[in-house]
Amino acid sequence: IDPQQRLLLEVASEALENAGIPSQSLRHTQTGVYVGASITEYGYHASADLPSVDAWSNAGGALSIIANRLSYFLDLRGPSMTVDTACSSSLVALHLACQSLRMQDCGLAIVAGVNLLMSPAVFRGFDQSGALSPTGACHSFDADADGSVRGEGCGAVVLKRLSDAVRDGDPVLAVVRGSAVNQDGRSNGLLAPNPAAQMAVLRAAYANAGVAAHDVDYIETHGTGT
Repeated sequence: IDPQQRLLLEVASEALENAGIPSQSLRHTQTGVYVGASITEYGYHASADLPSVDAWSNAGGALSIIANRLSYFLDLRGPSMTVDTACSSSLVALHLACQSLRMQDCGLAIVAGVNLLMSPAVFRGFDQSGALSPTGACHSFDADADGSVRGEGCGAVVLKRLSDAVRDGDPVLAVVRGSAVNQDGRSNGLLAPNPAAQMAVLRAAYANAGVAAHDVDYIETHGTGT
């Protein structure tokens, strides 16, 4: 199976442990799983040798199964989906999880992002498009910026409605005040960022959170703008 599936099982279990929630207590509950993932590079390897493809190859390499595998393993009955919006996948997964919690679609949500670099073919595609830094270093918002550098990893968080977390005595590490998602529409190119759309989604997120821009003390950004 795709190593991303295996890594997610491990990291999600660690997240539940950190939250003080026994995984067996979630069996048959409306617990949602929302995972951000993009290119399944494992598929390049799995399909390279046609005679080795078997009945489990499709499920072992499908993006959808990354989330579904966790729901299956923990016997969860809530929404389960893998979200692919390229570099913003995990944040959009978080946005959808928050919406589901507010709409009562689930009582608890496991949100994760996973990315592993396994195929030189994908690197080749990024390189041919001019996206990769020839110096192998990111210089975001710098005059010396010459491209991006790919990375890999996996992270997971456990979300609950704040009132439920307080009721259950859960350790609350942070509160998601608001979020927003949009799309660039037609801009300078399919993969080119649209500054107007970016400003619009920021304003929407501030409005959704009920927070003024001047009250924000810390910002994390993504240099290519997706």
